[in-house]
Amino acid sequence: MTDAAAPRAPIIEASGLVKTFGSVVALDGTDFELYPGEVLAVIGDNGAGKSTLIKCLSGATLADAGEMRVDGQPVAFRRIQDARAAGIETVYQSLAVAPALDIAANMFLGRELRRSGLLGSVLRMLDHGAMQRRAKEQLEALGIGTIQNINQAVETLSGGQRQAVAVARAAAFGSKVIILDEPTAALGVRESGQVLKLIRDLRDRGLPVILISHNMPHVFEVADRIHIQRLGRRVAVVTPASTSPSDAVAIMTGALDGSALPIAR
Repeated sequence: MTDAAAPRAPIIEASGLVKTFGSVVALDGTDFELYPGEVLAVIGDNGAGKSTLIKCLSGATLADAGEMRVDGQPVAFRRIQDARAAGIETVYQSLAVAPALDIAANMFLGRELRRSGLLGSVLRMLDHGAMQRRAKEQLEALGIGTIQNINQAVETLSGGQRQAVAVARAAAFGSKVIILDEPTAALGVRESGQVLKLIRDLRDRGLPVILISHNMPHVFEVADRIHIQRLGRRVAVVTPASTSPSDAVAIMTGALDGSALPIAR
C-alpha cells in the first residue's frame, strides 16, 4: 500500500464514551474522530449530548466510561488545563473575556508574560510590550483587519470582533485542535461571515477545528465532515457533498435512520 492510500490517523479519537448525571444519560457509548486538516461540525438536537461530548474532549468533564486518545495515546483529561497541555483550546459561547481589559491582556489572560530578570522573577512585573506585539502578530496572522488598536478595551468591540479575539487567543495557544462552541450565535450576517472566514483560515494554517453549531447553512458552508449526535450516541458522520441539510436535520431528529450510512472518513 502506498503512503497516499494509507488511512489517516485521527488526532483525537474517542470510543464508547459514557456520561450520566444521576438518572440522565448524557452520553451513551458515543464515538468520535477528528482528523488532521479538517473542520468537523458536531450537530444534534437539544439533549443529544453534543455539549457533554465537547466537555469531555476539552477537559471540562470526565467521562464515566470509554476511552479517549490524542495522537494515538490514551488520555484522561480531569481538568481543562490537561486538555490545554495536550494542545486543545476551546472557545465557549460565553467567550470568557474580561470586557474592561484591553485586547492584548485578554489574549494572554491567565498566561501573562513576565519581564526578564529580577523584574519578572522577583517583582513579578508583566511584559506588556511583548504581549501587545505578540497579540498584534496573532491577529494579523489570522487576517483580522477590523481591529486597529491593540490597546482597545474589549467592551468597546462588536460581537464579531470579540469572537475574533477569543479565536485568536485559542489559535495562539492551541497547537493541535481548536474547539468552537456556537461561534456565530447572536452575530449578524456580516460578522458571521468574518467568523466563518476565521474558521477556514485556521484550517488552512493546519489547525483542525471542531465546530458546534445549530446553524445548518454555516455548518454546510465550512465543514468537511458532520458528526450527528442523537440521544447520547453518534448516529452518523456525513459530508456536505453526500448529504443535504434537510437530510442532516432528519437524521438529527430521528426522522431518517442514519445508522445504515457509512461513516465518512
